[in-house]
Amino acid sequence: MTTTTSADDRYARYARLRIERPRPTILKVVMDAPGRMNAADADMHRELADIWRDIDADPTVSVAILTGAGKHFSAGGDHSLVKSIADDFQVRARVWKEARDLVYNVINCSKPIVSAMNGVAVGAGLVAGLLADISVAGRTARIIDGHTRLGVAAGDHSAIIWPLLCGMAKAKYYLMLCEQVSGEEAERIGLVSLVVDDDQVQDKAMEVAEKLAAGAPSALRWTKYALNNWFRQAGPTFDTSLALEFLGFTGPEVREGLAAFAEKRPPRFDQDCPV
Repeated sequence: MTTTTSADDRYARYARLRIERPRPTILKVVMDAPGRMNAADADMHRELADIWRDIDADPTVSVAILTGAGKHFSAGGDHSLVKSIADDFQVRARVWKEARDLVYNVINCSKPIVSAMNGVAVGAGLVAGLLADISVAGRTARIIDGHTRLGVAAGDHSAIIWPLLCGMAKAKYYLMLCEQVSGEEAERIGLVSLVVDDDQVQDKAMEVAEKLAAGAPSALRWTKYALNNWFRQAGPTFDTSLALEFLGFTGPEVREGLAAFAEKRPPRFDQDCPV
């Protein structure tokens, strides 16, 4: 296994994503934030939005794998970034665009993407993990969309894909209550493609990637393009959910959500709601 490091490499600019080549035509994207369970800070958030354009344009890549370093996939958004979004319009506008680009860039990347999810899977990493063409989860993986607990609408990917994968009833239950979904339950309800024992996640993802890499490239890419029109049809729904999420960053609920997280207590939201 080799890591791309040359100065002229198209991936050299990525600092929070470790890029590996386990096979000549397979690119492995590893979210790597030591000590923070691969939580996405401002740099990783931007890189997760950009990487799919580079992969799409790279003629040497047939398949991409997305995973996290160590025991966890990604612990969600760095709370310093969340506070900056709430406090600063410029940051809020920039991250809104990145969040939009992340979803559409994964959908529009012509190369098949396989995600390998174990441990905690939350936030921007989960966006790409569930939008991946084939998602592999460990049995005890913990998939959580925590937006409403934070005090903002579930916006960054949930409205475009959860109802399609697991149905509206399950989507509303998990997204509105922020209930944790185990890898095993995620497979049962159709939220992920495959579940395997935790220690088999990486091997299974590589097995799937190798099969895809050996397939007919145009047939696979055109199949992905056609199927992803289901997501494109849901584009207006996604755009609305993302706009409402970022509207929430201007209000009081997200500040209570952040305070509750910092103080390690349940949030106490004001029930006098104007909407």
